[in-house]
Amino acid sequence: MAAAVQLFIQDDQVVIDNGLVQLTITNPGGIIIGIQYGGIDNLVELNNPSLNGGFWDLNWSETGSSTTRGQFDTIEGTTFRVIVESDEQVELSFSRMWDPSLQGEHAPLSIDKRFILLRGCSGFYSYAIYERDEDMPAFNLNETRIAFMLNIQKFRYMALSDDRQRYMPLPDDRLPPRGKELAYPEAVLLVDPIEPEFRGEVDDKYQYSCENKDNQVHGFICFEPPVGFWQITPSNEFRTGGPIKQDLTSHVNPTTLAMFVSTHYGGLDLVIKFDKGEPWKKVFGPVFIYLNSASDKSEAITLLWDDAKRQRNQEVQSWPYSFPASEDFPKTDERGSVSGRLLVQDRYTSEELTLANGAYIGLAPPGEIGSFQKECKGYQFWTKADSQGCFSIDNICRGTYNLFAWVPGFIGDYRSESTISITAGCKTDLGDLVFEPPRDGPTLWEIGIPDRSAAEFYIPDPNPLYINKLLINLPAHRFRQYGLWERYADLYPDNDLAFTVGISDFQKDWFYAHVNRRIGDNVFQSATWQIKFEVDNVVQSGTYSLRIALSSANYSELQVRVNDSEVNPPHFTTGVIGSDNAIARHGIHGLYWLFNIDILSSQLLQGYNVIYLTQAKDDTALHGIMYDYIRMECPAPDNSSED
Repeated sequence: MAAAVQLFIQDDQVVIDNGLVQLTITNPGGIIIGIQYGGIDNLVELNNPSLNGGFWDLNWSETGSSTTRGQFDTIEGTTFRVIVESDEQVELSFSRMWDPSLQGEHAPLSIDKRFILLRGCSGFYSYAIYERDEDMPAFNLNETRIAFMLNIQKFRYMALSDDRQRYMPLPDDRLPPRGKELAYPEAVLLVDPIEPEFRGEVDDKYQYSCENKDNQVHGFICFEPPVGFWQITPSNEFRTGGPIKQDLTSHVNPTTLAMFVSTHYGGLDLVIKFDKGEPWKKVFGPVFIYLNSASDKSEAITLLWDDAKRQRNQEVQSWPYSFPASEDFPKTDERGSVSGRLLVQDRYTSEELTLANGAYIGLAPPGEIGSFQKECKGYQFWTKADSQGCFSIDNICRGTYNLFAWVPGFIGDYRSESTISITAGCKTDLGDLVFEPPRDGPTLWEIGIPDRSAAEFYIPDPNPLYINKLLINLPAHRFRQYGLWERYADLYPDNDLAFTVGISDFQKDWFYAHVNRRIGDNVFQSATWQIKFEVDNVVQSGTYSLRIALSSANYSELQVRVNDSEVNPPHFTTGVIGSDNAIARHGIHGLYWLFNIDILSSQLLQGYNVIYLTQAKDDTALHGIMYDYIRMECPAPDNSSED
């Protein structure tokens, strides 16, 4: 039988031990300074210049801030409590209540960090309760997470997925003179690494990002002895931004993260802004830190990774957990479910209703169409519809929601007309729901695939001087190589991209990102792309529709002109939009934007026409957009004469 869980309380630290894992946590700070497992005295690093061990942290700023970065806070607790102590389980609390005298030094939040160790469990759980009341001042929450800085000498092999695994450089390799900073601090060229095999590679933590829906298990492997350290997130309900919001995972240092709130791949739109006296409470987690070992060193990678995935599946099946003691974490019988079927009605592609095969369907706090991707204060619950458009979402926390959805192959967003109330134990059948995607008339031409990604467009080979070897033979991840935006000027040194409908192939002839061309040191020139097309017979009695879906925008302004590249003002402008920085951070998408532009028949010519697309912000190389899909629609046929 597994050993009982034991608790040892000292003046400045607390130790919990179940015979497999021993945790040492500062008292009352709640910082993990020791993880003993598998013959290793301490899995975490304590000798870094700044961040060490395992800790919750946040980044916050004063209200009105126009940036996504502010003050960094490792959330040192001031009060320690034993919540549960038994042979089967120990749950500890390290809390910090809001103190008005510390205004300006701490974020106006009360935070309760919890750690749980169970009998026979090869790992531990952590969650935190963040709370605001009516007496707290306004502020912005930019980021919060739990982070682990692992033993530098022990953990050198990182695994994120079946195809993204590798030995990692050392932290010193990133520092001058061994490393050379590139366009931004996170991207470093390894010019003289300690281990020569890494020479000439680019290291950038954003190359290891992952979408929320896929970000369930990642971590590091030690080989002497063979031990794995894995961060497992069994649910996305407490993460922000929806299922395809991207975020960090693990990276050099070695560092393993569980991200809960961040502005990565979203920018200012994902900052949580609290008004003065605005109450709020949210539980982040629990997440599971799983530790495993292998007896066969030669097969350690396969054995440890496969076992971590098995444990991931077990944790997902066990959600919501029954053992967290806080009443703020709702158990299974306190939650509800919804089910239904989503259909698509697009009369210009099919006279019949279309099954929403593979649709992303979720519940999020009430808001405007598409608001879920910028929603950060509440909980979200997502699933994918089956081939028949049927869906079921279980274990939904009590509350009021809208149902949101989008369907690959169709532009736009679905949102339920009425809100949905979830109560304990409810099983709500929504029946058949019909999504009518934006459409005014039949398609004249289209470019791309409406899937909220630029992955189908031309992604160039990386500059040989800036390569991450892991990504060379991974076609699905080729967009993660550093500096691909700079290849635009190599491919189009003099004239900008011109795409001819019916002749050009968007997979080969449409560059993945509409960026500026470098023409000198820190001097850039806006690029104007052309879409050339023919109209056999211009419909004089109607209005054409140009629909432009963007998968990313970073401090950009898209201007649209029709058959006149010089007209000012342009026929349409988005204004300055976006701050998702997805181009620099190797993300093939950021936030989704959809623009519907009316084009009068008088603006079109019988025969040859050109639409000019200009990204007008030319301050840096990284101001740019990524397209998801473009479609020109003819005016709707006049059926007034029909019986």
